Amino acid sequence: MLILVCNVGSTSLKYKLFNMPSTDILVEAKTERVGRTDAIFSYRNNLSGFSEKLEEVPVLGYADGIRLFLRYLLGEKSGALRSIDELEAIGFKTVLAKGYYGVHELTEEVLAAMEAYVRVAPAHNPPYIEAIRVFRSLLPDRLMVGCFETAFHTTIPLSRRIYALPYEWYEEYGICRLGYHGASHGYIARCIRERAGEHFRLISCHMGGSGSICAIQDGKSVDTSFGFSLQTGIPHANRAGDLDAYVIPFLLSQGLSMEEILDGIDKKGGLLGISGVSNDLRDIQQAAEAGNDRAALAIDAFCDAVVKYIGAFYTELGGMDYLVFTGGIGENSALVREKICTRLSCLGVKFDSEANRALRGEGVLSTPDSPARVLVLPTNEEVGIARTIYEKVSAGELRS
Repeated sequence: MLILVCNVGSTSLKYKLFNMPSTDILVEAKTERVGRTDAIFSYRNNLSGFSEKLEEVPVLGYADGIRLFLRYLLGEKSGALRSIDELEAIGFKTVLAKGYYGVHELTEEVLAAMEAYVRVAPAHNPPYIEAIRVFRSLLPDRLMVGCFETAFHTTIPLSRRIYALPYEWYEEYGICRLGYHGASHGYIARCIRERAGEHFRLISCHMGGSGSICAIQDGKSVDTSFGFSLQTGIPHANRAGDLDAYVIPFLLSQGLSMEEILDGIDKKGGLLGISGVSNDLRDIQQAAEAGNDRAALAIDAFCDAVVKYIGAFYTELGGMDYLVFTGGIGENSALVREKICTRLSCLGVKFDSEANRALRGEGVLSTPDSPARVLVLPTNEEVGIARTIYEKVSAGELRS
């Protein structure tokens, strides 16, 4: 079964064409700078070895970018398909839709539910809605599936999802902890199941431009640091993370506008807000090493937040068999991993600092006698989406 997974960003389109169930990647492509006349398009056909990169390409919107990709996918020299009919499904790492929290065919009703939550996910829902509508117009008969980021977290008990607010707000508006990064945490859970079997206690730390911590029991999410929106949890690159709700009315009383406050929380907060240097941890670390106190503070605040969630989830799980770091920061920052893990000895973590500093890519960071194994596992959200769609089609839960 050939499944195309499209990852939609605010100014980017990324594609991987999978041959399922083997998970072989037949085609990889990416368009950067969508919305500009100087976009960059790269394409590789792993079957034939054909590869090409175009620069200064006019891609004024998602429609231009998607048409460009489809031309290459079916091209005489570049193509991996003889006909578009060979493509059986298109999957998307959709974020949020009112009333739809699992894996769903992207009908007009589901798209309307995504539009209803644009205010909750303003940076994510509009690009996905637009790209999905383009695909639907170009390939109207193709199965299109949204693997919502909330899907993996539907197993969290209501007692951990409910806010201490009027219960009617939960019933009428769906206000509760929803959780995100489900494709990443689900992929990590599957990797650990392959190592450990069916029974394990895992804390998955997805740390990148956006970050979240997830408690996983026997492959199922039982808690997460994210709440109703993507604004919550640990500090992110630009987003503040957990915040006292009364900060907002207080700042309004001080003369700031709601637009200024939301801009500070959502675009100028997080690591950027504290450090004043950058939203990229690599830049912040360089500044800290050069003596910038605010940069050092940003790193410490980030690590403190992660440690706090790990400790809470350890208690909820009744222990921890595996601690996994993934995402851009989790996979690449030895400094952050060390700052976190050296504080977890009370939870059974015996950390190998030398292995941590030497590690590039996947590996083990705990000593052989550590009761809790610490791993770095690069996430692969796209293959997780392809597997989910294949399994649900095979089980008859989605039309083929």
